[in-house]
Amino acid sequence: MSTPPNVSPENIFNTLLAYQRTAALRSGIDLGLFTAIDEGTQSADALAKKSGASERGIRILCDYLTIIGLLKKSDSAYELTPESAFFLSKRSPAYLGTTASFLTIPELRSNFDELTDRVRRGGVAEKGNTVADENPIWIEFARAMVPMAVPSAMAIAELLAIASAGPTQVLDIAAGHGMFGITLAERNPKVSVVAVDWAPVLAVAEEHARARGVHDRYRTRPGDAFKVDFGDGYDVALVTNFLHHFDDPTCTKFLAKVHKALKPGGRVVVLEFVPNPDRITPPMAAAFSLTMLAGTPAGDAYTFAEFQRQLEGAGFKDVTAHPLPSPQTVIIARK
Repeated sequence: MSTPPNVSPENIFNTLLAYQRTAALRSGIDLGLFTAIDEGTQSADALAKKSGASERGIRILCDYLTIIGLLKKSDSAYELTPESAFFLSKRSPAYLGTTASFLTIPELRSNFDELTDRVRRGGVAEKGNTVADENPIWIEFARAMVPMAVPSAMAIAELLAIASAGPTQVLDIAAGHGMFGITLAERNPKVSVVAVDWAPVLAVAEEHARARGVHDRYRTRPGDAFKVDFGDGYDVALVTNFLHHFDDPTCTKFLAKVHKALKPGGRVVVLEFVPNPDRITPPMAAAFSLTMLAGTPAGDAYTFAEFQRQLEGAGFKDVTAHPLPSPQTVIIARK
């Protein structure tokens, strides 16, 4: 049988071997190659000496990183691409290298070892990797994912006009690293934050609050967000990267609890991966559904219409969507 014109198995093989790309990027980050190249070390032998690795290993790794578009090569010298210079060099304030330690941990990667079974089931049989589970991976999340959170946190601060909001009580649910509440407190000295998460995770958030100089306005309520008494009278409730772990009815029920904690006119801020109604665009937001299928019993990447229905079902009104430059969307609603 002859191969049809313009048909190639390349995409199939690239996909089957995609784990190699993950490993190569992780190795480049672990060895500090992107930062070293940014500092002017460009040959394989010099990079090998600086990283303490073999010259052969560095040459092959750097060639591979060039093949996949994360480096450029001229003769025997390697250079950063604009993408890797901005996100993968420690000299950049936008450095994302720490996220690799969470995104590639065995607990998350192993979710996909049994994907066929999870497709058959429609999710995992037990709790999976949900934020409602006191799992040590969320400590790693709190330590590793700060660089990914900060731009979104800054965008939320702008959307809320927090700098000029005056005295503001903020409830930060499933706070993790704490950067969403902390950023609001940084922008406005009259903001006070109550953070909810598991106690070991909140310990990391408190470290970050102390480092950012807002610890005197940062309090914690440890425990399961579904069971912890939030209190009431909040002006803002942050529900960031949380709802996707649960099914639609659970989200609505939880948002009703959030609604009760807010004062009249208070606002809830939801940050999520929000696909278009076709569920295949934009690619990264839409693909997040597979992550939830592999790691949770019933989580999903919900469309804006679904979030709107959940929020209105919980008693909220004036639901608006604010897409970010990142793959995520901020949704704001009012009590």
